[in-house]
Amino acid sequence: MNKKSLNITLLTLAVVIAISILIAWLCYDPVQDFSASVPGLDNRPKAGTEAVDEVSIGEKFKSYIEHTSSLTGKWTQFRGADFDNISKEKIKLVDKIGPEPKILWKQDLGEGHAAPVVYNGKVYLLDYDEVKKADALRCFSLETGEEIWKRSYKVHVKRNHGMSRTIPAINDKYIVSMGPRCHVMCVNPESGDFLWGLDLVKEYQSEIPFWYTGQCPLIDNNVAIIAPGGKALLIGVDCATGKVLWETPNPDGWKMSHSSIMPMVLDGKKMWVYAAVGGICGVSAEGDDLGQILWKTKDFSPSVIAPSPLIYDDGKVFMTAGYGAGGVLFQVKKAGEAYQVETLQKYKPKDGMASEQQTPLLYKGRMFTILPKDAGAMRNQFVCCDPNDCTKILWTSGKTDRFGLGPYLVADGKFFILKDDGELTIARASTEKFELLDKVKLLDGHDAWGPMVITDGRLLMRDSKHMLCIDLRAN
Repeated sequence: MNKKSLNITLLTLAVVIAISILIAWLCYDPVQDFSASVPGLDNRPKAGTEAVDEVSIGEKFKSYIEHTSSLTGKWTQFRGADFDNISKEKIKLVDKIGPEPKILWKQDLGEGHAAPVVYNGKVYLLDYDEVKKADALRCFSLETGEEIWKRSYKVHVKRNHGMSRTIPAINDKYIVSMGPRCHVMCVNPESGDFLWGLDLVKEYQSEIPFWYTGQCPLIDNNVAIIAPGGKALLIGVDCATGKVLWETPNPDGWKMSHSSIMPMVLDGKKMWVYAAVGGICGVSAEGDDLGQILWKTKDFSPSVIAPSPLIYDDGKVFMTAGYGAGGVLFQVKKAGEAYQVETLQKYKPKDGMASEQQTPLLYKGRMFTILPKDAGAMRNQFVCCDPNDCTKILWTSGKTDRFGLGPYLVADGKFFILKDDGELTIARASTEKFELLDKVKLLDGHDAWGPMVITDGRLLMRDSKHMLCIDLRAN
């Protein structure tokens, strides 16, 4: 073979290898690689293949103490009453925690990432009792941490990088929870009396997501809004009776994600926005078309979705997910009697705002989040961008202040950011730069991923095994 023929052969071989690599990259599912790195996940059941057990939802109850409180603070659902992760309380909070944190109490929990809601001095958390193998809705005193009552039901849940990971929704009459295996329960928040239960796998053929259910229910006008997937994309359930009032068709067979339903108002029309496994849609929340799909897009449909849709005031919706999915910004507009969806930006995590687990927040015209581990040089940094140009990062927390998959919120003009290992950072809630005020390690565990709550000047936070209450009120 002469030199020219050899060069042609080598060039052809190089092209074949390059094409093979490109095909492999296009077919690569980063979730598979991630799954293998999580302890105990290799033997996990595939989504939707677990047996449908006969579960007596709400069957057991235990009362511990009588309780009254003068506190009136409320954090009623995932991301708070306004779905924005911003505390509206006019309570002055500390800038620095100092060497002696005012820890009020600490409670042991089953392994997971579930977070609490708070209502008039009571803390409610859907826990998993590993000894009794039961979902347990637990009620604690915000002031002392004492357990007031517990409503539970036996259900087998294998450890799957945590067990519980949802947040209930509460008002003065009802509290609604959703367990790891899609069991919905409604009880009286004052007495703990059981009202009704709904098994979404049994009734709607819901497919339990990988790592179990992450969706947080919400309550609107005493109706629980839930996204089963399967037979119905969304449903509305009367909290008083447990009767299903309406169902959203699911013609595309979209499946339940870890994302939660968010409200949206466009041109005076109220709707629910949900990011399912399969696509994102807007569902009518009122009127003659209640429960009907108003618009949908399949332009962003990764196989794992944990963050929830971030709704702008002008009809824009930002959506992100981890494991290489990146982010998307799209515009919903009304065109006559119908709605149109236009994708404005779509990119990979190295090229703009993205998040693996937590939902970004909007504050003073800016968007904030923690970038995922696959975001290149800015990985795991707390960042700020113009929400109308999600590819342009305005500032970051820098290389020395990196975070993991932990939560963040705004209260009293400050960011409170929790690192995976239980270190709490306080930073000025500035749109101009990252201004560190203090950081202190408050928990000794790991996987501190559960969303935080601040109400009545008290911060509730957790790692995989414990919940902590710290007093942040300034002197």
